[in-house]
Amino acid sequence: MLSIDNCVRALREQHGGMTQAELGDKVNLTRQTIAAIEQRRYSPSLETAFLIARVFGQRLEDVFWFDDSR
Repeated sequence: MLSIDNCVRALREQHGGMTQAELGDKVNLTRQTIAAIEQRRYSPSLETAFLIARVFGQRLEDVFWFDDSR
């Protein structure tokens, strides 16, 4: 089964300890949705993934990637 992995939590920490709520405000999502993305319980839409990557000044594939080892 393919799973989308990410480094959103690490990027938040690298960007001044940004909270889940602060990131959610920047991309129009709830804190709970950001938490679910970080915990890999929810895969964001392509548009949302691009927005999250843009917040951190990263390329999409540097923030989200397939983990087919699961």
